[in-house]
Amino acid sequence: MNLPTVPLSPFSDFETASRQVLALLHERFGFDLWMMTRTEGADWIVLQAEDHGYNVEDGAVFRWADSFCSQMVGGLGPCVAARATDVDSYANAPIGKQISIGAYIGVPLAREDGTLFGTLCAIDPDPQDPSIIDALPVVEMFARLLVTILHADIKAAENARLLERSQKLATTDSLTGLLNRNGWEQCIAAEEARSRRYGVPSCVYIIDLDGMKAVNDSAGHAHGDILLRRAARSLRRAVRESDMVARIGGDEFAILSVECDQDESEVIFHKIRNMLAADGISASVGKAMRDPRTSLSDAITSADLAMYAAKESGSGTYLNVRLVNRSA
Repeated sequence: MNLPTVPLSPFSDFETASRQVLALLHERFGFDLWMMTRTEGADWIVLQAEDHGYNVEDGAVFRWADSFCSQMVGGLGPCVAARATDVDSYANAPIGKQISIGAYIGVPLAREDGTLFGTLCAIDPDPQDPSIIDALPVVEMFARLLVTILHADIKAAENARLLERSQKLATTDSLTGLLNRNGWEQCIAAEEARSRRYGVPSCVYIIDLDGMKAVNDSAGHAHGDILLRRAARSLRRAVRESDMVARIGGDEFAILSVECDQDESEVIFHKIRNMLAADGISASVGKAMRDPRTSLSDAITSADLAMYAAKESGSGTYLNVRLVNRSA
């Protein structure tokens, strides 16, 4: 009679696989404590523990030099000791003075570059039958499988960090640290979808620095860059932490304030004015609320038009921040 077969699913990560292996090894070979450990300098860190009597928890930290594993890795003791007190290096190891260890099993785990990652190991308060040596090939096989998963996990984590870094670089303005135009457009697309779904009020501000060409021509582009960075800091200080600030052109900035009603948008509007003025930056600013019947793109267009109207009507005097306030 054929029994139905349940498809086997892969382990989701190294930790999950490690826990399953430790539980299986305990069930198969006994031993009160099975551990997956990592060495980090002088520390011996317990990543996962299958504990049935020693009260060792995940995250416990011991001195690596005190352990049986350090002796084993150093070639001073065997991987399997059915009677630990018969091995001088284990009998004299400090860990054996702290807790009762009658038997020991341990194998090293290496990183891809060959350096030591940690160990898969077990201890029991009572000596074991000498036949426990037969467990070594099984423990070694599980150790190899786990280190293979470990390498895949580490590589995946490295790739994820590289992807996050490249994505951040792709959407970050290198001069100011703000969002660049690409990042701004991505945020607008994402927030427009949320706005349509949840009807949240939003406000867009467009800011254009005045006299930027004159600064570059008279003082040089290095001074212009200083002014741009100063303006970026001013705008970031003027708005809420949740607001998105971007440099979308040479001397043009944009801000998106979500979950921002008309009254709060006015507060932010005047904070922008006051902060720029306090930092000695002349700029023209346009503002527009998102109309629930249209889109953020329409609000950006309205804010942009308001900014140009402010620039055309301004006196051009230093420290004069001119604002035009429109509701889309």
